[in-house]
Amino acid sequence: MDEDSDTPSARGAWVMAMRWQQLLFAHWPVPAAALRPHIAPLGGPAGLELDEHDGTAWLAVVPFRMTGVRPRCVPALPRLSRFCELNLRTYVTCQGRPGVWFFSLDAADPLAVRVARAAFHLPYFDARMGLVAEADGTIRYRSERTHRGAPAARFVASYRPTGAPFRAAPGSREWFFTERYSLYTADRRGRLLRGDVLHEPWVLQAAEWEPQECDMGRIAGVELPARGVAHLLYADDLLVRATRVRAVGPRPA
Repeated sequence: MDEDSDTPSARGAWVMAMRWQQLLFAHWPVPAAALRPHIAPLGGPAGLELDEHDGTAWLAVVPFRMTGVRPRCVPALPRLSRFCELNLRTYVTCQGRPGVWFFSLDAADPLAVRVARAAFHLPYFDARMGLVAEADGTIRYRSERTHRGAPAARFVASYRPTGAPFRAAPGSREWFFTERYSLYTADRRGRLLRGDVLHEPWVLQAAEWEPQECDMGRIAGVELPARGVAHLLYADDLLVRATRVRAVGPRPA
């Protein structure tokens, strides 16, 4: 997708553009009962529901690097447009629209954290982070949360792609994990909000990793097994545009 294209899906809608690079999707199957209490308070008339695949809910840790981050009609500024990010997420639906629910998002740029918290009502946190790309394609990633008053969170791992690039088949587990074009969050009043993301389908690869520390699951009340990753995927680069978040109305009668 050309960043300056004027397609009907993008025209007049997006407010932020960015590239997501050198991502790892690390997924664990988690009993729905463990995650549902986090989602249930926002069910109500709007209809936010935990989404399941293969008979289970899923929890994902996703480290990556953001580049080219900029508001619409503003060029990317070198010191403000490139930083590491790490998120903990699960999957939901609302009124038939699948999306992502973030338990937390750590970022290495303090300004980005504050803008995202204020403008998008997302649970961003300050962190000290680093990403090193080795010549053999291995990514060495480190994150330690530094946000005042927030629960501790650490992630240290190396990962790399191992397979040929592919696009997920509709209905597959890979499709369920990645082909989601909405995010859901809540403001301080507890209103359910939705934002949309506009991008081409993911180009994915199988992956392997060597985890050293990963206590992210505790944020969602889940203890993730250090070695028992059920599913790993890698993605090298994706251009993304994000819309504003808006309140989700009651489910149509």
